[in-house]
Amino acid sequence: MNEQLKQVWNKRPLIISGPCSAETEEQVLETARQLAALNRIDILRAGIWKPRTKPGQFEGMGSIALGWMQKAKAVTGIPLTVEVATAKHVEEALKHEIDVLWIGARTTVNPFSVQELADALQGTKVPVLVKNPINPDLDLWSGAIERLQKAGVEQIGMIHRGFSSYGNTGYRNAPMWHLPIEMKRRYPDNLLLCDPSHICGNRNLLQQVAQISIDLDFGGLMIESHIDPDHAWSDAKQQITPQRLNEMLDALIWRTGTCNEKEIAHALTHIREQINQVDDELITLLGERMKLADKIGMYKKENNVTILQTKRWNDILERAFEKGLQAGLSKEFIIRYFDAVHMESIHHQNNVMNK
Repeated sequence: MNEQLKQVWNKRPLIISGPCSAETEEQVLETARQLAALNRIDILRAGIWKPRTKPGQFEGMGSIALGWMQKAKAVTGIPLTVEVATAKHVEEALKHEIDVLWIGARTTVNPFSVQELADALQGTKVPVLVKNPINPDLDLWSGAIERLQKAGVEQIGMIHRGFSSYGNTGYRNAPMWHLPIEMKRRYPDNLLLCDPSHICGNRNLLQQVAQISIDLDFGGLMIESHIDPDHAWSDAKQQITPQRLNEMLDALIWRTGTCNEKEIAHALTHIREQINQVDDELITLLGERMKLADKIGMYKKENNVTILQTKRWNDILERAFEKGLQAGLSKEFIIRYFDAVHMESIHHQNNVMNK
């Protein structure tokens, strides 16, 4: 990694932007010029090979577009990044001096594909960003990182782009913020970026999601930008103009902080002690709840009653929704919390009934 790229990689916040897809040479160069004029974009992105859900959709211009990216770098001086999904993609990208590679969600989900990329990257010094898998499986995300580590890739970052989920969540891909937070805990020294474009699926939510990621101490953003978003050949609704991107970056509150960890710890010690006490009480109460579940399991065993009682479970949820609202808790949190409690209760009853 050369000195310029090293400085870019270590910059916080690190901002990656560019079109979803490289469509024409003119579009790539003009987008690059407008982004460079902002003087705040660190890496220029564009999709070269586009994995589409159905055949017949625009699947990217392929290797010819890598030449356009090279010209964009020559004009602007901004380093480049593209998505790779096969060993051939890696070969072509490195031949065209692409600075950073990223692995997409549809590839991260497949260990065979990740291993193919890891083998192709053996002995190279190129940094690699790994998007989360489509489904909420942290082992697949971690597994991809570990495969690259074993191949000798020294600079590995993560991109949170949301997860596919059942039902209408208001997002294209549900953020499930607890999952990237867990990855940040597992890999505290690795760069973690947020991709609001793919989380939102529409430009109206971008700023809100970007701000949440900043507040959660993400290392930067990857946002899709296009000179004419409404006429983009792919993912038109989630792209914004370079001018709008500049306005959004200005509006974001970058919470860098100035105090060190000791100062923060000292200032928050009293409140954290209170939190620890409440957490201890919660665990004690949950233990008591599971003892009651054991008693219910014994009664059901003696009377040959099934574990799951749907009406009772619905009554519990409705009561919890009402109480949670009064306590300032969201319905989504109540559902997640009580689902976990319910499954643990079922586990306890199952153990009692099938001893």
